[in-house]
Amino acid sequence: MKKIKFYGMELHIFFFFAIIIFISAWFNLIPNQIIGGIAVLFTLGIILGEIGERIPIWNLYCGGGAILTFVICGLLTSYDIFPESVKEISAGWMNGYGILNLFICFLVVGSILGLDRKLLVKSSTLFIPTMLFSILGAAIFGIIGGILFKKNLVEILTAYVLPIMGGGAGAGAIPMAKVYSEVTGLDASSYLSFALAILAIGNIIAVIFAVILNVIGNIFPKFTGNGELVKRGKNIETEEKSNVNITMDDIAASIFLTAGFYIFSLFFAKKILPKFMGIVIPEFAYLIIFATLANVFKLVPENLKKALQKCQQFCASKLIWIQMAGCGITLINFNEMLSVLSLANLIIVILIVAGCCIGSGLFGMLVGFYPVESAITGGLCMANMGGAGDLAVLGAAKRMELMSYAQMSSRIGGAIVLLIGSFIFQFLI
Repeated sequence: MKKIKFYGMELHIFFFFAIIIFISAWFNLIPNQIIGGIAVLFTLGIILGEIGERIPIWNLYCGGGAILTFVICGLLTSYDIFPESVKEISAGWMNGYGILNLFICFLVVGSILGLDRKLLVKSSTLFIPTMLFSILGAAIFGIIGGILFKKNLVEILTAYVLPIMGGGAGAGAIPMAKVYSEVTGLDASSYLSFALAILAIGNIIAVIFAVILNVIGNIFPKFTGNGELVKRGKNIETEEKSNVNITMDDIAASIFLTAGFYIFSLFFAKKILPKFMGIVIPEFAYLIIFATLANVFKLVPENLKKALQKCQQFCASKLIWIQMAGCGITLINFNEMLSVLSLANLIIVILIVAGCCIGSGLFGMLVGFYPVESAITGGLCMANMGGAGDLAVLGAAKRMELMSYAQMSSRIGGAIVLLIGSFIFQFLI
C-alpha cells in the first residue's frame, strides 16, 4: 500500500512541525517576516491543498486543492477564527514582502518563454486569432446576459468575461486583480473575491460543455478530427525537444532574469511609455510583451528557457496552494463571494462559456480547424481554471492529444486577456 505523503513529506514529519507552528501562531510567537510567512501559509496551504486534491468530484471539477484552500481560509477569516498574528503575517506575505509580485513574474515569464517557439510563431496566424474570436464571442454573449439581468457593459466585461477567460486563478485572476488595483487605484480584494467565485463556476460549466462537444462530435463526425485540430492532418509543427540538463547556475540565472524582465517592464511603464493613446499601460502588460518578443526572437538560450519554465512549474504546482491561502485570508470579501451564487450569475456564466465556444468554433472552421476541437482548445481551455482545468476539459472531451493547444490557450490566451483587462479597467476610473 502506497504511503500517504503531504508535499512529499511523511505525515509524522509534516504534522510534527505543523502542530508546533499552529501553537506558536496561537501565542503570537511567529515573526512577521518572510520566514514566518513560509511557516504559516505553507502549513495552511499544504493541509487544505492536499485534502482538496483528494476529494472526489471536487478535485476534478471545482478547482481541487487551490480553491478549497482559498474557500476555507476565507471562511476562517470571516468568522474571525485565525489569531491576529496569522492575519498580519498573511498581509505581509501578500503585500508587504512583495511575494505576490514575485509569484506573478515567475508565472508570466516562465509560461511564455517555456512555450515552444515554433508553435508560438506559426500558430500566431491561425490559433491566436481563434482565441481572440473566443474572447469576442464570450464578450458578446456576456453582454446579452447583462442586458437580460440589467448589468452594465463594463461590469460584464471586467467582472465576468475577463476572470472566466483569463487562464485560471494563479496566472489569471490574481494578476488580474493586481492590474485592476494598479490601473483603477481601487482595492483588489472585492474584485478578486467576485472573480474567483465566477471563475470556479465557469470551470464547472466548461467541463460540462466539453462533454457536450464530445457528444456532438460523435453525432456529427464531419465536425470533429477526433483529437486533430487542423483539417487534413496539417498540424502545426513544433521544434525538436532538446535534452538540456538544468544546473543550479541555470536556476539562479532564471531568478535573476525574471527580476530583470520585471524591472525592465517597470522602467518602461513608468518612464519610457507609461501611456499609449491616453491609456495607462501597467508593467505586467509590458512583461507579457517583452517575454513574448524574447521567445520569438530567440533572445534567451535554451538552458535558461528550460530553467525559467522549471521555476514557473514550481510556482504553478507547489506555490499555488500557498498563494491561495494568502488570498483567502487577506484579499477576499467572503460575503461578496457568497452573493455570487445566484441564478442570474449562473445564466450569465453559461452564456459566456457558450459564447467562447461558438466564437472559437466558427472562426476555427473558417481557417481550416475542426469546429469541435477549435471550440475545445480555443474556447473551453480559455474558460477553465488553467492547467488543472485543461486536464479536466480535455479528459471530459476525450481529447488529451490537444494539450499543446490547451496550454497555448491557458498561457498566451490568459496573457492576452490580461492585456485587454489593463485597457478595459481604465473605464472604471
